[in-house]
Amino acid sequence: MEPDRQPSARFRPTARRAIGGLLLLALCLGQGQSLASNTPGELTERALRLMHGEGVTRNLYRAVTYLCAAARKGHGPAAYELGWLYLHGRGGIARDERLGASWLKEAARLGEKPPPRLMQSLASTRKTSLACTAGNGIDLRRASARQAEFMVKIQELAPRYDLDPALVMEVVRAESNFNPRARSHKGALGLMQLIPATARRFGVKDPFDPVQNLRGGMAYLRWLQERFDGDIRLTLAGYNAGEAAVERYGGVPPFNETRAYIGKILNRYGRDKSNKPFS
Repeated sequence: MEPDRQPSARFRPTARRAIGGLLLLALCLGQGQSLASNTPGELTERALRLMHGEGVTRNLYRAVTYLCAAARKGHGPAAYELGWLYLHGRGGIARDERLGASWLKEAARLGEKPPPRLMQSLASTRKTSLACTAGNGIDLRRASARQAEFMVKIQELAPRYDLDPALVMEVVRAESNFNPRARSHKGALGLMQLIPATARRFGVKDPFDPVQNLRGGMAYLRWLQERFDGDIRLTLAGYNAGEAAVERYGGVPPFNETRAYIGKILNRYGRDKSNKPFS
């Protein structure tokens, strides 16, 4: 994923883009790199503010991510809120009685006390696997509390790079499946599979540090977005095959791996495959 240093005339950066690239690098270098551990109570409190739009822009996708991370740490109130959310459905989150009942039963197991009459009415509801389904049907539940923290960190960092957290999550899922120690046969490293040259360019000293890796990968995604005028397909193609290949072919390269990569991410991201810009 080495950025080409000699852009073609078609995709030559404007002065605005060049300045934007410098700002990205400064952002990448100037921020703290630690993965702060949010307590389950803090995650749940932030989720509730996001659900109700209290002092922040209402964002149920992000709220579900926080609740799921808290529930993964065994926090009963988070499981309770997920149960109510799925039991009733709201704001693009589909109503799912089985999933809601399962989360409420999990909340009870963790020490919460849902209304007895409600639990009695749900007693005959068939149990289903616990999931944290977003509005696009993607399960946000991660296998470990640490992976759940990565998803929370993506939610926090992506807006700083003017990126949609949902898209970044799908890139991370496709690249490493949230494994911070992932290493490819081509030498790509960490959550967003940065090759050493790309890591150096975007100020990443330790590609296996999750936050450094996320910052570097997001900075590169944003750089590609500006280079290709917000074209999501070309941005993803550049991330997978390198921007030099995109420029050489005047579009998505005819590589089976790259085309499958784009399709997989866009299908999960919930967008069609037209050349839509980032929102």
